[in-house]
Amino acid sequence: MRFLSVLFIVFLVSCKSEKVELSAQEIIDKSIIASGADKVANSEISFRFRDKKYRAVRKNGIFKLYRSFKQDSLEIDESISNTAYERLINKKPVRVVDSMITSYSNSINSVHYFSVLPFGLNDKAVYKRLLPSRTVKGISYYKIEITFDENGGGEDFNDVFIYWINQENFLIDYLAYAYETNGGGKRFRVLKEQCSVKGIRFVDYYNYKPIAKDSKLIDLDISLENNELQKVSEIILEDIEVDY
Repeated sequence: MRFLSVLFIVFLVSCKSEKVELSAQEIIDKSIIASGADKVANSEISFRFRDKKYRAVRKNGIFKLYRSFKQDSLEIDESISNTAYERLINKKPVRVVDSMITSYSNSINSVHYFSVLPFGLNDKAVYKRLLPSRTVKGISYYKIEITFDENGGGEDFNDVFIYWINQENFLIDYLAYAYETNGGGKRFRVLKEQCSVKGIRFVDYYNYKPIAKDSKLIDLDISLENNELQKVSEIILEDIEVDY
């Protein structure tokens, strides 16, 4: 009888210590909930980034993303939606050539995209792949690689992202991406500060690039610990407001 009791205790301990294997999809789903990013889909969010003001209105898959700023004596207001790009100069609409529409739209979308991560990582054009876990500065992380389908993945569908998601709280502390525009390159973002506004997590980052051009995207966490990254900027969102 005592022998059976000991076996039962050993069984319980082994069950508790065995970590449940999660898929890339399950990890992203948990990260979205933990970050409050599930609330983004039906919200109005505004913030200031550097010298520009941004506002996003999203409702049931319909969105409109705004950017406004001053350029010399001109007031420029831009927006992109599910269907169109619009540009106003001193409140008057202007025509924009197609090549510039693509450039302006990508610039606006990029800031809005990064501002509400991991919202957007369950879009239809997104492919997720679970990479081997890694410990960074004593903390265990899931690593998820994100790539995009050409159909629906936007002009930058060839970009590759990797997210380091804390295995305890499922929050993103680091992210890296490789891009091809403007000659291409790699970036690695490190959490600087975070805040919660009406249940949605917003993050400021230190933005780095690898010193060695041949550094692999997947190993930029190792580059961080080996002091092989060069700081290029800080990503700071200010005056954040959220409405539902």
